[in-house]
Amino acid sequence: MKYRLLAGVSALVTAAALSACSSGGDGGDEAGGVTTVDVWLMRDSVSAAFQKEFTEGFEAAHPDIDVRIQIQEWDGIGQKITAALASNDAPDVIEAGNTQVAQFAESGGLLDLTDKKAELNGEDWLKGLAEPGSYDGKQYGIPYYAANRVVIYRKDLFEKAGIDAAGITTRQKWIEATTALNKGGTQGIYLPGQLWYALAGFVWDEGGDLATEWGGRWKGALDTPEALRGMEFYARLQALGKGPKDSDEDDPPQAEVMAQGQVAQVISTPGGANVVVENNPGLKGKLGFFPIPGKTAGAPGAVFTGGSDLVVPAAAGHPEAAVTFIKELTGDAWQKKLAVAMSYVPNRTTLASAVAADPGASAMAVGAANGHATPNTPGWAAVEAENPVKDYMTAVLTGGDAAEEAARASADITRAMNASS
Repeated sequence: MKYRLLAGVSALVTAAALSACSSGGDGGDEAGGVTTVDVWLMRDSVSAAFQKEFTEGFEAAHPDIDVRIQIQEWDGIGQKITAALASNDAPDVIEAGNTQVAQFAESGGLLDLTDKKAELNGEDWLKGLAEPGSYDGKQYGIPYYAANRVVIYRKDLFEKAGIDAAGITTRQKWIEATTALNKGGTQGIYLPGQLWYALAGFVWDEGGDLATEWGGRWKGALDTPEALRGMEFYARLQALGKGPKDSDEDDPPQAEVMAQGQVAQVISTPGGANVVVENNPGLKGKLGFFPIPGKTAGAPGAVFTGGSDLVVPAAAGHPEAAVTFIKELTGDAWQKKLAVAMSYVPNRTTLASAVAADPGASAMAVGAANGHATPNTPGWAAVEAENPVKDYMTAVLTGGDAAEEAARASADITRAMNASS
């Protein structure tokens, strides 16, 4: 769904999945030398209006190529893509979550697009999309669009407290403002204890990481001094509200909590503001956005970059037409239109101005310039499946020794990442 931030999903190929993943036709050359390029895009990644406009525009510019787009559901997509890549009936282009690409590339099922980077403007791709789109030194995923978290805030509560959101340019100023808001029944921020994507940003800001690679093996890194400083800041911020220490942003849904009227800030993708207003129409026009602050005023805080890449299966029947399709959809003109239509961050840093008029998307674009991804290895899927990071956060927030808990979580990450190696 829109703004969904994907993580890698491990999958098994079954005969049933193989039979279900047909591209829906022969996808072959049609009469008159016209090639049909079959494309899988994900539910809500584009609107029906944008899909129609792009398809008509593309086919007018490329009369020798017809486009056949099939919309796929997020639920079970990892298995379906894995099955398609293992079959002889794969589509020509597939939209994949950015952190899924390494998993699919490891299987040998994707076309190496490294030699297309210059042609596809790879010099200024968003780091958080480009890096997870590569595997073993080769580029398999082409950045499509990005979404990352920002701070959604109550403009009326900020004004009442005499706080100018534009002035919150550092972590320290953020803490000071949140402390000032945390009074009179108002929560300065609603931050659940297990919002681990936010923690990852704080860890990256400190120069740390979730895991590091050495000699071909991965090792959990939550017990490094840098990562511990990230957790220390998370704990300071979390204490300035009443967020539960043992659950994430979905339990309860934090947008619904903010809609109750006593929360000044949440960390969310901008789309969360729409959910807040749906639950409390009285807050329409009262919500604003600003990038997650960094340690200094010179750079925004690091964020996890979610979003999608476009990949070409090795078994694609029309790889040249597939690249032509990708070149158009990820090029300047259509990226700008897509960003405006869907409130996305464009795939390249030089296109950020395209969403300048959209408050939420423009705040995302600022943060995306300091975007990061989870460790770029198929083994990360196993970590997210059991997610010891969440357990670690809860343990620390409920009084556990940070260093001891971090060492335990790092050991769990190490085990999970190397289980299949």
